Amino acid sequence: MRQFPILYWPRKTTGDEAYQLARKVISNNTGVMPTVYGADTDIATILAQNPDAAVYYPVFCESTGWWGELLGGDAVVTNKVIISPECQLMVIELQKNAKKTGQHQLLAAEIYPTSGFFKKMNSGIATVADMLATDAGTILALFSGKNQTQFINILESTGNSYLGCIGRY
Repeated sequence: MRQFPILYWPRKTTGDEAYQLARKVISNNTGVMPTVYGADTDIATILAQNPDAAVYYPVFCESTGWWGELLGGDAVVTNKVIISPECQLMVIELQKNAKKTGQHQLLAAEIYPTSGFFKKMNSGIATVADMLATDAGTILALFSGKNQTQFINILESTGNSYLGCIGRY
């Protein structure tokens, strides 16, 4: 099964150099110019309409919480492509199509913001990649780590909730 590329681009494309670069990089990597979707469509809808697609989702250096819409869904991050110092593309596919590549995983959890927890997690089990505060006073945190089981054990021992693994690269 050949997957075709889709570029999800939430910004205006007129004169956007990052947009042009993203299209060029995707075309060079896949041999096909990507279909483009704008900010008015969510990832779940794109993948429901195109189950064999690989969606390239831009994450800009000022972005926070970009991964939140993947939680609880069928999609996982399967790769990342750095196109510039300001932007990288996350490659998102349906879980059933995703090949397990590499050892690193993007692990998401709901935690209470205590410094001891972060010191423990950044000591080699997992590294904080992104965070998003919630109205309930917790933090949705994204970690990059190698051992999902060890990550879950530490979370459970501190009374926090594990939300799921959202990718591998």
